[in-house]
Amino acid sequence: MLAAMLAAICCTQVAAQGRPTVNKDNSVSFSLRGPEAQKVQVDLGGTKYDMQKGEGGVWTVTTKPQVPGFHYYSLIIDGVSVADPASPSFYGCSRWSSAIEIPEVGMDDFEVQAVKHGEVRTVYYYSNVENAWRPLMIYTPANYDAVKAPLPVVYIQHGGGEDHRGWMEQGRTAQIMDNLIAKGKARPMVIVSSNSNVRSRNGGFGGGYSWEGMQTFRKELLENIIPFVEKNYKVRKDHKGRAMCGLSMGGGQSFYIGLRDPEVFANVGVFSTGMFGGIRGASNFDLEKEVPGILTDTHTFNKNFDVFFMTCGEQDPRIEYTRNIVKQMRNKNVNVRFNSYPGDHEWQVWRKSLHEFVQYLFKN
Repeated sequence: MLAAMLAAICCTQVAAQGRPTVNKDNSVSFSLRGPEAQKVQVDLGGTKYDMQKGEGGVWTVTTKPQVPGFHYYSLIIDGVSVADPASPSFYGCSRWSSAIEIPEVGMDDFEVQAVKHGEVRTVYYYSNVENAWRPLMIYTPANYDAVKAPLPVVYIQHGGGEDHRGWMEQGRTAQIMDNLIAKGKARPMVIVSSNSNVRSRNGGFGGGYSWEGMQTFRKELLENIIPFVEKNYKVRKDHKGRAMCGLSMGGGQSFYIGLRDPEVFANVGVFSTGMFGGIRGASNFDLEKEVPGILTDTHTFNKNFDVFFMTCGEQDPRIEYTRNIVKQMRNKNVNVRFNSYPGDHEWQVWRKSLHEFVQYLFKN
């Protein structure tokens, strides 16, 4: 409450001069007017830049060149961090934050193009886990309403500090799918983005990097979300027609739930999970214990899954741990695809992960 009050006071002292400008070298220029402010900074992706006060109380700064992709930023005004009122806000890092987009050459599939467009709908279902109405964001491809045969479906999970909006807004799921479907590189499919921050009425929470920690969200997904989608949308109801994927926390959920429920999902994507290592509290991951049979009955495991795909950013502290776990699996002939992309633990990596994953799906 105090922080909110301070933020409101600080914001009366400043007025944005316009949205940030991305320069030719991918540096970003910020400008705002705050004659009464004593110190103003921009926090862009965890790096703080001191703004300089000029004529008329206008503060300016230009950052170093940024890597392509989506980057959260905040203004810090006299010690109080606030979103930039001149820019759109996105829910990430457990708060509403501003963001800047640095374009990447060759990534036109992440942009709106002159193709047939699907729709993203926000709908609500009743959760018997939370005893409350909860949201879903659902992508349906172009001409969905005219489709007769049921479509395959992907259940896609966000990371920690995010919610159901992440993949559809920051992740640009609709743009990626519209463009790939138009090119014939991906089959038309439905994509369901749920809020996995579920609290059971019995006290359980949907997070946690363990099989036990996944049970609250697993119950929500299997008993509430999937039945709702299958009742209200034209989707397939067989395991070969379903996929599960996610980033970071959602990657851990996809790993455990997807791989331990092969009768539900025949396709699994795990993006940038930290459960193998690279984050606090992750150590000594026992692959066979966590997914029984993956190393000792590999033939059956491989038979159960049409696609098993893993990714990580090349500058992500999780990368070497992920490579090591992939090596363990490949040494036992597990059919796992793996790719890495330039970038840290951030959305450009996850957009590329989804972009590649969906091109593998539902070919059988």
